[in-house]
Amino acid sequence: MEVKLLSISSNFKFAGLVLIGLLAFAAFVGSVMFGVVHISFQSVLEAFYFFDGSREHMIIRNIRLPRAVIAAAVGSSLAVAGCLMQALSRNALAGPELFGINYGAALTAVLASFWLGTTSLQLYAWSSLIGAAAAGIFVFLLSSTGGQPISSVKFVLAGSTLNLLFASMTQGILIVNEQSLDTMRFWLAGSLTGRDLNLFLQVLPYLLIGLIGSLALSSYLNIFSLGEDVAQGLGQRIRMIKILCVIVTVLLAGSAVALAGPIGFVGMAVPHIARLLIGSNYRWIVPYSALLGALLLLAADIGARFILVRQEIPVGVVTAFFGAPFLIYLAQRKER
Repeated sequence: MEVKLLSISSNFKFAGLVLIGLLAFAAFVGSVMFGVVHISFQSVLEAFYFFDGSREHMIIRNIRLPRAVIAAAVGSSLAVAGCLMQALSRNALAGPELFGINYGAALTAVLASFWLGTTSLQLYAWSSLIGAAAAGIFVFLLSSTGGQPISSVKFVLAGSTLNLLFASMTQGILIVNEQSLDTMRFWLAGSLTGRDLNLFLQVLPYLLIGLIGSLALSSYLNIFSLGEDVAQGLGQRIRMIKILCVIVTVLLAGSAVALAGPIGFVGMAVPHIARLLIGSNYRWIVPYSALLGALLLLAADIGARFILVRQEIPVGVVTAFFGAPFLIYLAQRKER
Protein backbone atom coordinates (compact mmCIF):
# COMPACT_ATOMS: atom_id res chain seq x y z
CA MET A 1 0.00 0.00 0.00
CA GLU A 2 2.81 2.42 0.90
CA VAL A 3 4.64 1.64 -2.35
CA LYS A 4 1.45 2.32 -4.30
CA LEU A 5 0.99 5.70 -2.59
CA LEU A 6 4.59 6.65 -3.36
CA SER A 7 4.03 5.68 -6.99
CA ILE A 8 0.89 7.82 -7.19
CA SER A 9 2.72 10.74 -5.58
CA SER A 10 5.60 10.42 -8.07
CA ASN A 11 3.12 10.33 -10.95
CA PHE A 12 1.48 13.53 -9.73
CA LYS A 13 4.85 15.23 -9.40
CA PHE A 14 5.84 14.13 -12.89
CA ALA A 15 2.50 15.37 -14.25
CA GLY A 16 3.11 18.72 -12.55
CA LEU A 17 6.58 18.88 -14.08
CA VAL A 18 5.09 18.26 -17.54
CA LEU A 19 2.43 20.93 -16.95
CA ILE A 20 5.01 23.53 -15.93
CA GLY A 21 7.09 22.54 -18.96
CA LEU A 22 4.09 23.19 -21.21
CA LEU A 23 3.48 26.56 -19.56
CA ALA A 24 7.16 27.45 -20.05
CA PHE A 25 6.89 26.48 -23.73
CA ALA A 26 3.77 28.64 -24.09
CA ALA A 27 5.67 31.55 -22.52
CA PHE A 28 8.55 30.84 -24.91
CA VAL A 29 6.19 31.08 -27.91
CA GLY A 30 4.64 34.22 -26.43
CA SER A 31 8.09 35.76 -26.06
CA VAL A 32 8.65 35.24 -29.78
CA MET A 33 5.24 36.60 -30.76
CA PHE A 34 4.64 39.60 -28.50
CA GLY A 35 6.41 42.94 -28.51
CA VAL A 36 6.20 46.38 -30.06
CA VAL A 37 5.72 44.54 -33.36
CA HIS A 38 3.06 41.88 -32.82
CA ILE A 39 3.66 38.73 -34.86
CA SER A 40 1.09 35.99 -35.43
CA PHE A 41 1.71 32.36 -34.57
CA GLN A 42 1.44 31.46 -38.24
CA SER A 43 4.24 33.89 -39.09
CA VAL A 44 6.38 32.32 -36.37
CA LEU A 45 5.94 28.90 -37.96
CA GLU A 46 6.58 30.27 -41.45
CA ALA A 47 9.82 31.89 -40.28
CA PHE A 48 11.22 28.40 -39.65
CA TYR A 49 9.66 26.37 -42.45
CA PHE A 50 9.17 28.97 -45.21
CA PHE A 51 11.71 31.70 -44.48
CA ASP A 52 11.41 34.50 -47.06
CA GLY A 53 13.66 37.21 -45.62
CA SER A 54 10.77 39.51 -44.76
CA ARG A 55 10.91 41.99 -41.87
CA GLU A 56 8.80 39.80 -39.59
CA HIS A 57 10.85 36.70 -40.31
CA MET A 58 14.09 38.57 -39.66
CA ILE A 59 12.75 39.87 -36.34
CA ILE A 60 11.79 36.34 -35.30
CA ARG A 61 15.06 34.68 -36.24
CA ASN A 62 17.56 37.37 -35.32
CA ILE A 63 15.94 39.09 -32.33
CA ARG A 64 12.99 37.32 -30.71
CA LEU A 65 14.17 33.70 -30.89
CA PRO A 66 17.67 34.32 -29.41
CA ARG A 67 16.13 36.46 -26.71
CA ALA A 68 13.59 33.80 -25.74
CA VAL A 69 16.24 31.06 -25.68
CA ILE A 70 18.54 33.15 -23.48
CA ALA A 71 15.67 34.15 -21.14
CA ALA A 72 14.76 30.49 -20.60
CA ALA A 73 18.39 29.48 -20.03
CA VAL A 74 19.13 32.37 -17.65
CA GLY A 75 15.94 31.81 -15.65
CA SER A 76 16.68 28.09 -15.26
CA SER A 77 20.31 28.71 -14.31
CA LEU A 78 19.54 31.32 -11.67
CA ALA A 79 16.74 29.25 -10.14
CA VAL A 80 18.84 26.08 -9.87
CA ALA A 81 21.80 28.08 -8.54
CA GLY A 82 19.53 29.53 -5.86
CA CYS A 83 18.27 26.05 -5.03
CA LEU A 84 21.84 24.84 -4.45
CA MET A 85 22.68 27.95 -2.44
CA GLN A 86 19.72 27.48 -0.10
CA ALA A 87 20.57 23.81 0.40
CA LEU A 88 24.25 24.57 0.98
CA SER A 89 23.74 27.45 3.42
CA ARG A 90 20.41 26.22 4.85
CA ASN A 91 19.30 29.83 4.54
CA ALA A 92 15.83 30.46 3.13
CA LEU A 93 16.84 33.88 1.80
CA ALA A 94 19.91 32.65 -0.07
CA GLY A 95 20.49 33.29 -3.76
CA PRO A 96 23.41 33.59 -6.19
CA GLU A 97 24.07 37.09 -4.92
CA LEU A 98 24.72 35.68 -1.44
CA PHE A 99 28.12 34.36 -2.51
CA GLY A 100 29.05 37.62 -4.19
CA ILE A 101 28.85 35.86 -7.56
CA ASN A 102 26.56 38.40 -9.21
CA TYR A 103 28.58 41.46 -8.26
CA GLY A 104 31.87 39.61 -8.63
CA ALA A 105 30.93 39.03 -12.26
CA ALA A 106 29.68 42.61 -12.63
CA LEU A 107 32.90 44.04 -11.17
CA THR A 108 35.16 42.23 -13.65
CA ALA A 109 32.88 43.26 -16.53
CA VAL A 110 33.10 46.91 -15.45
CA LEU A 111 36.89 46.67 -15.03
CA ALA A 112 37.31 45.09 -18.46
CA SER A 113 35.17 47.77 -20.08
CA PHE A 114 37.05 50.51 -18.20
CA TRP A 115 40.54 49.27 -19.12
CA LEU A 116 39.86 48.15 -22.69
CA GLY A 117 37.41 50.92 -23.59
CA THR A 118 34.90 48.62 -25.32
CA THR A 119 31.29 47.61 -24.70
CA SER A 120 31.35 44.28 -26.52
CA LEU A 121 28.87 41.73 -25.16
CA GLN A 122 31.48 39.02 -25.67
CA LEU A 123 33.82 40.97 -23.39
CA TYR A 124 31.09 41.22 -20.75
CA ALA A 125 30.39 37.50 -21.01
CA TRP A 126 33.95 36.21 -20.58
CA SER A 127 34.94 38.77 -17.97
CA SER A 128 31.76 37.94 -16.03
CA LEU A 129 32.58 34.25 -16.02
CA ILE A 130 36.07 35.01 -14.71
CA GLY A 131 34.65 37.28 -12.01
CA ALA A 132 32.06 34.70 -10.93
CA ALA A 133 34.75 32.03 -10.62
CA ALA A 134 37.03 34.36 -8.66
CA ALA A 135 34.19 35.30 -6.29
CA GLY A 136 33.38 31.64 -5.66
CA ILE A 137 37.02 30.85 -4.92
CA PHE A 138 37.34 33.82 -2.54
CA VAL A 139 34.22 32.81 -0.63
CA PHE A 140 35.46 29.24 -0.31
CA LEU A 141 38.91 30.36 0.89
CA LEU A 142 37.50 32.83 3.41
CA SER A 143 35.09 30.27 4.84
CA SER A 144 37.93 27.71 5.12
CA THR A 145 40.26 29.78 7.30
CA GLY A 146 41.08 28.95 10.89
CA GLY A 147 41.47 25.22 10.42
CA GLN A 148 37.80 24.65 11.34
CA PRO A 149 35.25 22.75 9.23
CA ILE A 150 33.46 24.77 6.60
CA SER A 151 30.14 25.85 8.11
CA SER A 152 27.03 27.33 6.50
CA VAL A 153 27.39 30.42 8.68
CA LYS A 154 30.90 31.04 7.36
CA PHE A 155 29.64 30.71 3.78
CA VAL A 156 26.88 33.25 4.38
CA LEU A 157 29.13 35.77 6.15
CA ALA A 158 31.95 35.48 3.61
CA GLY A 159 29.58 35.69 0.64
CA SER A 160 27.59 38.64 1.99
CA THR A 161 30.75 40.55 2.87
CA LEU A 162 32.31 40.03 -0.54
CA ASN A 163 29.05 40.91 -2.25
CA LEU A 164 28.96 44.30 -0.49
CA LEU A 165 32.64 44.88 -1.28
CA PHE A 166 32.24 44.05 -4.97
CA ALA A 167 29.10 46.19 -5.24
CA SER A 168 30.86 49.19 -3.67
CA MET A 169 33.88 48.80 -5.95
CA THR A 170 31.63 48.52 -9.00
CA GLN A 171 29.71 51.66 -8.11
CA GLY A 172 32.95 53.51 -7.37
CA ILE A 173 34.40 52.72 -10.81
CA LEU A 174 31.17 53.75 -12.54
CA ILE A 175 31.08 57.07 -10.68
CA VAL A 176 34.70 57.84 -11.60
CA ASN A 177 34.17 56.89 -15.24
CA GLU A 178 30.93 58.40 -16.52
CA GLN A 179 31.37 56.80 -19.93
CA SER A 180 31.32 53.33 -18.38
CA LEU A 181 28.22 54.30 -16.41
CA ASP A 182 26.36 55.35 -19.57
CA THR A 183 27.27 52.21 -21.50
CA MET A 184 26.81 49.64 -18.74
CA ARG A 185 23.88 50.80 -16.66
CA PHE A 186 21.36 48.90 -18.81
CA TRP A 187 23.43 45.71 -18.58
CA LEU A 188 23.92 46.09 -14.82
CA ALA A 189 20.15 46.33 -14.33
CA GLY A 190 19.77 42.89 -15.96
CA SER A 191 18.73 42.96 -19.59
CA LEU A 192 18.10 40.53 -22.45
CA THR A 193 18.16 43.15 -25.18
CA GLY A 194 20.63 42.72 -28.03
CA ARG A 195 21.75 39.19 -27.15
CA ASP A 196 22.37 36.75 -29.99
CA LEU A 197 22.73 33.00 -30.33
CA ASN A 198 26.49 33.22 -30.89
CA LEU A 199 26.91 34.62 -27.39
CA PHE A 200 24.60 31.94 -26.01
CA LEU A 201 26.51 29.13 -27.72
CA GLN A 202 29.77 30.35 -26.17
CA VAL A 203 28.30 30.02 -22.68
CA LEU A 204 26.15 26.92 -23.35
CA PRO A 205 28.78 24.30 -22.32
CA TYR A 206 29.07 25.86 -18.85
CA LEU A 207 25.29 25.95 -18.48
CA LEU A 208 24.94 22.30 -19.45
CA ILE A 209 27.70 21.20 -17.08
CA GLY A 210 26.07 23.18 -14.27
CA LEU A 211 22.56 21.80 -14.88
CA ILE A 212 23.75 18.20 -15.20
CA GLY A 213 25.91 18.61 -12.10
CA SER A 214 22.98 19.99 -10.10
CA LEU A 215 20.83 16.99 -11.02
CA ALA A 216 23.65 14.65 -10.01
CA LEU A 217 24.00 16.44 -6.63
CA SER A 218 20.26 16.49 -5.86
CA SER A 219 20.24 13.15 -4.02
CA TYR A 220 23.18 14.24 -1.84
CA LEU A 221 21.38 17.49 -1.01
CA ASN A 222 18.50 15.52 0.53
CA ILE A 223 20.90 13.97 3.04
CA PHE A 224 22.80 17.22 3.51
CA SER A 225 19.58 19.07 4.37
CA LEU A 226 19.20 16.84 7.46
CA GLY A 227 22.26 18.50 8.96
CA GLU A 228 25.99 18.14 8.59
CA ASP A 229 26.35 15.80 11.58
CA VAL A 230 23.67 13.46 10.28
CA ALA A 231 25.06 13.54 6.75
CA GLN A 232 28.57 12.84 7.99
CA GLY A 233 27.26 10.01 10.17
CA LEU A 234 25.72 8.48 7.04
CA GLY A 235 29.10 8.48 5.35
CA GLN A 236 28.72 11.58 3.20
CA ARG A 237 31.83 13.53 2.24
CA ILE A 238 30.58 16.92 3.39
CA ARG A 239 33.56 18.95 2.24
CA MET A 240 33.49 17.45 -1.25
CA ILE A 241 29.74 18.03 -1.60
CA LYS A 242 30.17 21.68 -0.62
CA ILE A 243 33.02 22.17 -3.08
CA LEU A 244 30.99 20.63 -5.90
CA CYS A 245 27.97 22.77 -5.00
CA VAL A 246 30.10 25.92 -5.12
CA ILE A 247 31.55 24.93 -8.51
CA VAL A 248 28.12 24.18 -9.99
CA THR A 249 26.67 27.41 -8.54
CA VAL A 250 29.51 29.44 -10.03
CA LEU A 251 28.99 27.84 -13.45
CA LEU A 252 25.24 28.47 -13.43
CA ALA A 253 25.15 31.94 -11.89
CA GLY A 254 28.30 33.11 -13.71
CA SER A 255 26.90 32.01 -17.07
CA ALA A 256 23.56 33.69 -16.34
CA VAL A 257 25.23 36.98 -15.41
CA ALA A 258 27.46 36.70 -18.47
CA LEU A 259 24.40 36.47 -20.71
CA ALA A 260 22.01 38.93 -19.10
CA GLY A 261 23.73 40.84 -16.32
CA PRO A 262 22.96 40.52 -12.60
CA ILE A 263 19.24 39.66 -12.38
CA GLY A 264 18.01 39.41 -8.81
CA PHE A 265 15.28 37.57 -6.89
CA VAL A 266 14.84 34.68 -9.37
CA GLY A 267 17.33 32.47 -7.56
CA MET A 268 15.83 33.34 -4.20
CA ALA A 269 12.10 33.03 -4.97
CA VAL A 270 11.77 30.12 -7.39
CA PRO A 271 13.07 27.31 -5.10
CA HIS A 272 10.46 28.31 -2.50
CA ILE A 273 7.70 28.07 -5.09
CA ALA A 274 9.00 24.63 -6.04
CA ARG A 275 8.94 23.50 -2.40
CA LEU A 276 5.36 24.72 -1.99
CA LEU A 277 4.38 22.56 -4.97
CA ILE A 278 6.24 19.30 -4.36
CA GLY A 279 7.79 19.31 -0.87
CA SER A 280 11.42 19.09 0.20
CA ASN A 281 12.80 16.34 -2.05
CA TYR A 282 15.66 17.91 -4.01
CA ARG A 283 15.40 15.28 -6.72
CA TRP A 284 12.18 17.05 -7.66
CA ILE A 285 13.02 20.56 -6.48
CA VAL A 286 15.95 20.91 -8.91
CA PRO A 287 14.02 20.10 -12.14
CA TYR A 288 10.96 22.01 -10.92
CA SER A 289 13.15 25.03 -10.18
CA ALA A 290 14.71 24.84 -13.65
CA LEU A 291 11.35 24.94 -15.42
CA LEU A 292 9.78 27.46 -13.05
CA GLY A 293 12.81 29.74 -13.43
CA ALA A 294 12.50 29.62 -17.22
CA LEU A 295 8.76 30.32 -16.99
CA LEU A 296 9.22 33.23 -14.58
CA LEU A 297 11.91 35.02 -16.57
CA LEU A 298 10.12 34.51 -19.90
CA ALA A 299 6.96 36.00 -18.39
CA ALA A 300 8.93 38.88 -16.86
CA ASP A 301 10.61 39.58 -20.20
CA ILE A 302 7.24 39.75 -21.95
CA GLY A 303 5.96 42.12 -19.29
CA ALA A 304 9.04 44.32 -19.62
CA ARG A 305 8.01 45.13 -23.20
CA PHE A 306 4.57 46.51 -22.26
CA ILE A 307 4.93 48.26 -18.89
CA LEU A 308 5.95 51.50 -20.60
CA VAL A 309 4.49 52.59 -23.92
CA ARG A 310 7.00 52.07 -26.75
CA GLN A 311 9.87 51.85 -24.30
CA GLU A 312 11.40 48.71 -22.86
CA ILE A 313 12.68 48.43 -19.32
CA PRO A 314 15.33 45.93 -18.19
CA VAL A 315 13.93 42.56 -17.13
CA GLY A 316 15.91 42.82 -13.89
CA VAL A 317 13.69 45.74 -12.87
CA VAL A 318 10.58 43.61 -13.41
CA THR A 319 11.91 40.69 -11.34
CA ALA A 320 12.91 43.10 -8.56
CA PHE A 321 9.48 44.72 -8.61
CA PHE A 322 7.73 41.39 -8.06
CA GLY A 323 10.50 39.79 -6.02
CA ALA A 324 10.73 42.44 -3.30
CA PRO A 325 7.18 41.80 -1.94
CA PHE A 326 7.90 38.06 -2.02
CA LEU A 327 11.07 38.63 0.00
CA ILE A 328 9.14 40.65 2.59
CA TYR A 329 6.48 37.94 2.81
CA LEU A 330 9.11 35.22 3.16
CA ALA A 331 10.96 37.08 5.91
CA GLN A 332 7.73 37.60 7.87
CA ARG A 333 6.72 33.97 7.38
CA LYS A 334 10.08 32.74 8.67
CA GLU A 335 9.83 35.07 11.70
CA ARG A 336 6.39 33.67 12.55
